[in-house]
Amino acid sequence: MKILRASHLGMCFGVRDAIDLAQQTARREPLTVYGDLVHNPTVLERLHTQGVQIERQAAEIPTATVMITAHGASDRARGQLAARGLRVLEATCPLVHAAHRAVARLVREGFHPVIIGKRDHVEVRGMTDDLAEFDVVLSPEDINALPDKPRFGVAAQTTQPIERVRELVSMIRRRFPQAEVRFIDTVCQPTKLRQHAAEEIAQHSDVVIVIGGANSNNTRELVATCGRFCPRVHHVQTAEDLHPAWFDGAVTVGLTAGTSTPDDVIDAVEARLRAIACAAEAVAFNHPAMEVA
Repeated sequence: MKILRASHLGMCFGVRDAIDLAQQTARREPLTVYGDLVHNPTVLERLHTQGVQIERQAAEIPTATVMITAHGASDRARGQLAARGLRVLEATCPLVHAAHRAVARLVREGFHPVIIGKRDHVEVRGMTDDLAEFDVVLSPEDINALPDKPRFGVAAQTTQPIERVRELVSMIRRRFPQAEVRFIDTVCQPTKLRQHAAEEIAQHSDVVIVIGGANSNNTRELVATCGRFCPRVHHVQTAEDLHPAWFDGAVTVGLTAGTSTPDDVIDAVEARLRAIACAAEAVAFNHPAMEVA
């Protein structure tokens, strides 16, 4: 059984930097992270053991120091934290900051803002909480429900698949042919590269394993992307979630991971895959299709 490891694995720099800042700060003083730092239970458990607290309500933050996550936050939320006299650490990913600036520019120039993304996602809330009016879309039904406006300014949650974003922008233009539709591509380059790499391995694999938190949006997007090219895709959080029966008859197994998955978790899953491959080789050592990468 051959294992294809996708390029662009491991944490994106924004998430990694935010986690590093949280860990360094927690060594010096009590720290609360405001909102969802990552959607990965392994990372969250490690942070918890290091004394990092997570709180989603500004009024409930128990420490004097609070950190904004890589997903960002609205100016309104920052104001609420400052009003409580808290020391605010900024860990917003620079690419999320760029998305916020893009939306603000569209509004200043008179466009009705439309965000392509998940309405309840922390990043989308940060992009929209300061806006007087806006719409969030993620499906044709959402676009059909848009109000008629003379000018639409479209941006996207940074982790949305770019193909979906472009398709939805085209739908907006078709539905409102008389409107001016300006699209600013705010999907981050690491997401584009990771999605492209996932497509590549899925097209050449009999089974694909996607590693990431059960509630991680970008991991679920990778699962959906791989599922378009490979019929056997499994989403796991750790090596313990792997089942040898998944790989019956498989010659090639692809491996990819979400942006908040630690390197050691990825390595452990790969090691477990290799152990499964070796066990299968021992059972069918003369099978011509068996090959350990």
